[in-house]
Amino acid sequence: MRLLVVEDAARLRTLVATALTKLGHAVDVAADGDEAAALMADPVYDVIVLDVMLPGVDGFTLLERLRNRGDTTPVLMLTAREAIEDRVHGLSTGADDYLVKPFALAELAARIDALHRRRHGVPRKHLRIGPLEIDLSARRVWREGREVTLTAREYSLLEFFALRPRRILTREQIEAHLYPDGGEVVSNAVDSAVCLLRRKLAGPAGEVLIHTRRGLGYALDPA
Repeated sequence: MRLLVVEDAARLRTLVATALTKLGHAVDVAADGDEAAALMADPVYDVIVLDVMLPGVDGFTLLERLRNRGDTTPVLMLTAREAIEDRVHGLSTGADDYLVKPFALAELAARIDALHRRRHGVPRKHLRIGPLEIDLSARRVWREGREVTLTAREYSLLEFFALRPRRILTREQIEAHLYPDGGEVVSNAVDSAVCLLRRKLAGPAGEVLIHTRRGLGYALDPA
């Protein structure tokens, strides 16, 4: 699944994003309401995990804007507020579920899966993008019938691209996905990771699928 986690507490945001990424999900994160609003403008998420108390635009307002424009993406509200009126307000605004902090990561993951099943039924097992076939369950990849052997990090990077085909991803977005713990990262780590993956996915005549968009980032585009 492609998930958006909106949480202003850096430690909790990192813990949630890391746990969900390890479960095989593609996770985008936002630390405040303005950043979340920009990401939510593109309706491509399977589930949004949305904190209520945020710097800038609060979670209730973000949810209301989302629903007012007809976006039905499942939203799980995440908050320290336990008052019944807050829960009622969130649900009446359009939230699909409500989880009070502190919570177990396993419960969060289970609720996300339940929301996704409720909306989509059985989740997709395979992706086809041009000559690529990706088994999302087994984490295996083929190009024109030939299996491509990838490391765990290479597969994670490919899935990050594959769930956003033809979309330009910045180096900052890729770095946040590959290194969600926010530790020190070598300056050329993203470029090196993309270069290695591009080489492994290249066709017999050297045809590449991941393209550099100069000054912007990278995109997986079989065309």
